[in-house]
Amino acid sequence: MPDFAECAGRVDFNMSTDLLSRIRVVLSHTSHPGNIGAAARAMKTMGIATLYLVNPKKPIDADAEAMASGAADVLAGARVCASLAQALHGTVYALAVSARGRELGYVSSDARSAALQLAAAAKEGEVAIVFGTEKSGLTNEEILQCGAVAHIPADPGYSSLNLAAAVQVLAYETRVALLGAQSLPAAEHPLARHEDVENFFVHLEQSLLASGFLNPANPKRLIPRLRRLFGRVGLEQEEVNILRGVLSSFDKNT
Repeated sequence: MPDFAECAGRVDFNMSTDLLSRIRVVLSHTSHPGNIGAAARAMKTMGIATLYLVNPKKPIDADAEAMASGAADVLAGARVCASLAQALHGTVYALAVSARGRELGYVSSDARSAALQLAAAAKEGEVAIVFGTEKSGLTNEEILQCGAVAHIPADPGYSSLNLAAAVQVLAYETRVALLGAQSLPAAEHPLARHEDVENFFVHLEQSLLASGFLNPANPKRLIPRLRRLFGRVGLEQEEVNILRGVLSSFDKNT
């Protein structure tokens, strides 16, 4: 009798490799190489091959390769970045995965709902699923760089999932969501890239400081709220250009 993996491999979902190639998994500050390898295996089973590592505590080693169990190509192609901003460069949408409740004003969606939004954005460009360190997850600062937050609705009595298991759940939900996303029409106006949105926020903070509206002694309170505000909108590239132009016109008069 064939095993489960063999049977699963026979199913042809007609998945678009173009959409799958737009999904990147970002692991931030991982502490154990074995978890990177196990995450790579989880990714490959769902056809996702793009892996970014943000400041891993230890480099990919023999433990990682052993845990990858056939996904050595995903490990070989992994890109190591110095910051989350670098890992998200070029993306139009980033989904933060967090098990903890946050006082950031974000509405956390379950993994299935979040994957549907991610799949829709993948029609427009590269997207990212972002996971934090094994012990404490993502920092608030990292979450604020993402456009949305997702959680896995595990049993509240024992909700602990290791990193690879969490990657597997999100990778599966994303693959299923992409099946439906293939029939969605492309957006009329492309979403803004991560770096352009970040440059807008830098410009916005500078303009607010120059105008006196933002208290330089306490800038950390207003800016996160504005990030959430614009994050809910899902800024298009043209909209970012307009907002930057508005700020520049204000700057000339300050």
